[in-house]
Amino acid sequence: MFTTATSLIHDAKKIIIIQAENPDGDSLGSSLALEEILGELSKDVTLYCPVEIPKYLRYITGWDRVDNDFDTNADLAIILDTSADVLLTRVLEAPGVRSFLESHPVIVIDHHTTESTLSFDHTMVSADAVATSEILYDLASTNKWKINQQAAENMLVAILSDSLGLSTQNVTPNSFFVAGKLTELGASPAVIEERRREFMKKSPEILAYKGELISRIEYLLDGKLALVHIPWDDIQKYSDQYNPSVLVLDEMRLVEGVQLGVAIKTYPDGKITGKLRGNIPIAETVASYFGGGGHKYASGFRAYEDYEVIVKELVTATDKALREYENDPKAS
Repeated sequence: MFTTATSLIHDAKKIIIIQAENPDGDSLGSSLALEEILGELSKDVTLYCPVEIPKYLRYITGWDRVDNDFDTNADLAIILDTSADVLLTRVLEAPGVRSFLESHPVIVIDHHTTESTLSFDHTMVSADAVATSEILYDLASTNKWKINQQAAENMLVAILSDSLGLSTQNVTPNSFFVAGKLTELGASPAVIEERRREFMKKSPEILAYKGELISRIEYLLDGKLALVHIPWDDIQKYSDQYNPSVLVLDEMRLVEGVQLGVAIKTYPDGKITGKLRGNIPIAETVASYFGGGGHKYASGFRAYEDYEVIVKELVTATDKALREYENDPKAS
């Protein structure tokens, strides 16, 4: 699985690591871990993300090394934690970036197993893993590349972030094995959690806003679908302090009868994004209706339609997915 990617990394001198425009704990932790690993191989590495790293992710050591300017002098690009064109829109719109990606080797390392929609040639490295960092660990171990203590910490951050502390449905025995190995290499779950909690503390304003969001939740399909709308004004006002979707999605899933929680953000350019979290494995199925993807229990999508139209389509897609799940003998 790693042969081509290993060869491309071996031949490159300068490498740019790319995150999508929706950075999260996995994409950031994996990027910083890969930077450390490649640095041990004497590679010249730059980190790129088209947006500022949100404050709630700044507990991850090294976040301030991520640049908003794309270095077109690199020999190789590595895209982490996405294989969807739609999640790289701002990357591809940056001057010279699409031309670079179309004329240079590109490796994509992603734990989402949906089919790649990238519109340029690339070498795909994917596996059904709890986080991209789980794949990075296997890549480094296969090649006997050194994983220093900081790389181990950032990889463990990524795994714990995407798995909610190794508690989500897609956690496997290998996830625990890799987390254990990273702990052996010096990563401390206690230190990570202490730092995360400090950065995740909410201001009184955010706590009040959370209460407002909860009061906006709609319950559709006889209470099986929970939906909250986050308009552009909210995004502008609050997102730098805390991701509004993350504030309420877990609470939505914990409501009796709810099978799928969805947070929809609307933007002034007509863009709509949806973040889905399920209690049953239908999130990816529903997201795929809009051209999105992810995992069975956690997925997302992007669209350009009126909010009212999206909600109607969301209800239709969720209803269909629920019926298929309920009629699937393997689901019981």
